[in-house]
Amino acid sequence: MNGRPQGGEADWPGRGLLSDLATCLRFYSRLPVPRLPGEDDPHAAPDFRRAPRMLPAAGLILALPAALTLLAAWKLGLGPFLAAGLALAVAVLVTGALHEDGLADVADGLGGATRVRRLEIMRDSRVGTYGATALVITLALRMGALATLLDRAGAAAAVALVLAASLSRVAALAPMMLLGPARPGGLGAAVGRPEAATLWIALGFGAILAVLALPFGLPVSGILAMIVLGGLAALGMTRLAAEKLGGQTGDVVGACQQVAEIAGLLGLIACLPA
Repeated sequence: MNGRPQGGEADWPGRGLLSDLATCLRFYSRLPVPRLPGEDDPHAAPDFRRAPRMLPAAGLILALPAALTLLAAWKLGLGPFLAAGLALAVAVLVTGALHEDGLADVADGLGGATRVRRLEIMRDSRVGTYGATALVITLALRMGALATLLDRAGAAAAVALVLAASLSRVAALAPMMLLGPARPGGLGAAVGRPEAATLWIALGFGAILAVLALPFGLPVSGILAMIVLGGLAALGMTRLAAEKLGGQTGDVVGACQQVAEIAGLLGLIACLPA
């Protein structure tokens, strides 16, 4: 269902992981990902029972352009604020504002009086007052967090950006693992629920990335705070979706990624000397 190579093709070590990585990159970004050898249909609907195990690696790749922009702008003397703004602009371009769109839809939807009305609002392509306000606030928080990290950690801010992008996408699996689809015909139902093994592999890859970030100057306490606070933020959004929507949607997953990323960055900043 996700363009995974067919059984008749010759297999080789790591082929499944590479296929899942390509699936995640196609689903979560606007990057041109070429057809892999043996893929039946690279544009088929993704199968999220296994593919999310490569989310940490996909998050790293998706965040690299923004991280390099952050470093380049800072080194050119544009200052932390402008560097952070340019980095966020690149990040949004790479993903096509996928997660931001989900956050805005959820914010608008939660203003509805009933579950049915909330889901109707979330399907509306127009952005309302709640959605616009949520976008302004979250973009400001992300920009402020990156600017503060540049002030306190220098070049390590780019590593923090990549790590937050990877870990927050793993945290955003929470609603997919814990909730059923809010609407039978929605995206949340179409892509499937990740298997338990998929979650553990994603967590393992995320832990490896967290360890690899240590030599770049990020404190252990800060990385642990990123993991804990990011996870708690995603769980909080998941609980809110359960209460207000009766399940998860693709928009809820996007909202979880956004709040997890912000909570993770703020947790790291709290552990850095001012």
